[in-house]
Amino acid sequence: MKVVCLGGGPAGLFFASLLKQADARHDVTVLERNRPDDTFGFGVVFSDATEEALAKADPLITQAMGKHAHRWDDIEIHYRGETLVSTGHGFSGLSRRTLLALLHERCREAGVRLCFDHDVRDPEEFRSADLVVACDGVNSVARERYREHFQPQLDERPNRFVWLGTTRPFPAFTFYFKSDPNGLWRVHAYQYEPGASTFIIEAREETWKLAGLDRADEAATIAFCERLFADELDGHRLVSNHSIWRRFPTVRNTRWHHDNVVLMGDAAHTAHFSVGSGTKLAMEDAIALVAALGEHAQVRDALPAYEAARRPAVESLQRAAQVSLQWFEDTERYMHLDPIQFAFTLLTRSLRVTHANLKLRDPVFTDRVDRWFADRAFAAALQPAPPADAPAPPPMFTPFKLRELTFANRVVVSPMCQYTAEDGMPNDWHFVHLGARAIGGAGMVVAEMTDVSPEARISPWCTGLWKPEQAAAWRRIVEFVHTNSWAKIAMQLGHAGRKASTQKMWEGDNEPLPSGGWPVVSASPLPYKPHSPVPREVTAAEMRTIVADYVRASRLADEVGFDLLELHMAHGYLLASFLSPLTNQRSDAFGGPLERRLRFPLEVFDAVRATWPAAKPMSVRISAVDWFPGGMEPADAVEVARALYAHGCDLVDVSAGQTVDDQRPVYGRLFQTPFADRIRHEVGIATMAVGNISSYTDVNTILAAGRADLCALARAHLWDPYWTRHAAFEQGHTLTWPGQYATLNRYRPRFI
Repeated sequence: MKVVCLGGGPAGLFFASLLKQADARHDVTVLERNRPDDTFGFGVVFSDATEEALAKADPLITQAMGKHAHRWDDIEIHYRGETLVSTGHGFSGLSRRTLLALLHERCREAGVRLCFDHDVRDPEEFRSADLVVACDGVNSVARERYREHFQPQLDERPNRFVWLGTTRPFPAFTFYFKSDPNGLWRVHAYQYEPGASTFIIEAREETWKLAGLDRADEAATIAFCERLFADELDGHRLVSNHSIWRRFPTVRNTRWHHDNVVLMGDAAHTAHFSVGSGTKLAMEDAIALVAALGEHAQVRDALPAYEAARRPAVESLQRAAQVSLQWFEDTERYMHLDPIQFAFTLLTRSLRVTHANLKLRDPVFTDRVDRWFADRAFAAALQPAPPADAPAPPPMFTPFKLRELTFANRVVVSPMCQYTAEDGMPNDWHFVHLGARAIGGAGMVVAEMTDVSPEARISPWCTGLWKPEQAAAWRRIVEFVHTNSWAKIAMQLGHAGRKASTQKMWEGDNEPLPSGGWPVVSASPLPYKPHSPVPREVTAAEMRTIVADYVRASRLADEVGFDLLELHMAHGYLLASFLSPLTNQRSDAFGGPLERRLRFPLEVFDAVRATWPAAKPMSVRISAVDWFPGGMEPADAVEVARALYAHGCDLVDVSAGQTVDDQRPVYGRLFQTPFADRIRHEVGIATMAVGNISSYTDVNTILAAGRADLCALARAHLWDPYWTRHAAFEQGHTLTWPGQYATLNRYRPRFI
């Protein structure tokens, strides 16, 4: 097979050497526009896990890399005059120039043809080869030549950074956070060989401009940075390798292959340097492509297989990188945190390093985080903290106080529609569903979205709270929860709006009823699905009636004894339809800019808050983003939360999407948590995180990092009503059982 690699970086070189090792009969050529010793950057970073993967593919090259690498286990964080150190992380730095030289040698040994000073302007001239591997970097000529097939998306991030070097040795991967009159500067620094370290400086665009660096050449940049970081450099100088201030480009492609052309490395995808090295991704691409070519006789079969196998891992890392780079873009948001929490937030910023993972790496540091969190939590709840000589409880098992309500722990059973009621009446199913999860140990259980009128229901089988008989049925459940558990119980009130009059979720999610439906209303006459009924635009008179419905329901909820009241303003339901510009196209006082779209939802909130007892807290569920162009964005959600906070809201339950049927969501682990994080820090209001939270270590990580105050779990509690108790057991934390189950206090289960 004749193969041409466009680009002689780590991706192309490693692929070429591996392919020739797999079968020496392959004719492999690498074309590189630079000279052998001409490269950008200084050092690259590999984790221990990455090195293990590379060693399986080619032990000789990894052995050679190891002889030149500088290894460290510690991460050192310099913040507000303190130095915080966490250990057990296991990384190595290596000179990029050294890595390329080792790969050149490996290619020559294998019989790869290396052609330098060869600038490819049109990859079409090499299409006669059996395979063209385009690994020609972020500015890939091949990707642009076949743009209509690869469909690239480039997102240039707002922060500015410059990649410099220094002779100062760093014993650990080091972060500096330093402010001057221009703003905050971040430094990522690490040693990659004796007497040589990478020193990356990052800042917001406005900080960079205020410092005059938009007008500075390379020499002026180095002079400025040496003055700013004179103490940190400790007499050492900064050096540049044709470095300029630039923005990080996040590269994605809809497809990675076209006919016999395939993308690898930065040509296919990039991940921000704060989660490691793009070199790691590139070399792992090479391993995957060689494996696919070995498993399939035809290139046309190998390339789709390569992409199918490799894409999930790449996209997972890109999601983590996106969260990480956003943390560095918004570090100013966290500069008020206590040093220990700031360090924990930094270490867990990508949501890949968790509380449990960090506890394995560095139990001393994690215990310090837990003690700090527990002391603050118990003090805020006006409860005595555990003795200093006793282990601190995991963050999820600390109390939390809102107004006069104190939760025993931070775990919440999320509201989940059951579609089992008749005429809005909760029944035995709801009794068992909520009662079992309350006994299961959660700090709070939330009833499903309960509708304020018959026409407000999502379906004919949804619960309601518009008449005394329904209140009596709810009272039975509330009294059971209060009598038999420490859980608090909340009522979530809502109006389905244009998403009303639909079938049960498992019979047709958001599908209109085939018969027996009722007229639906919304902010504007826009159907949810093309075949959904067109809603009637709510009039001012109808708004007054709806406000009265909410007030009546809230009064009944208080009489029943619910501890907290939540209003549903998310997921495209009636109040959410006023908030989103996608569903609110009104020209009156309730449409237009956000402050007018907020008017009716705030009227409802104010009326309910005036009815609901002052000692009891209220929360609101919002969709932080609509996942569709022109819809609500996270910055809008911050303003919604700010308005709610000003009107007396105590907690924002931060969800996302479900506003329009053709939404384009970005799912992943904890995918909604960053929205809760942003609202909590920018507004100063308590938040509840929800969305793909499934493990107790996720909960502990979110809480200890200050990303939210409570964590709501839905499917995890469907799977296991005793999820909280099992989480306590696995962490060695004692939760006493009800008297009826007292024998379990001495039971030690064996999990098969």
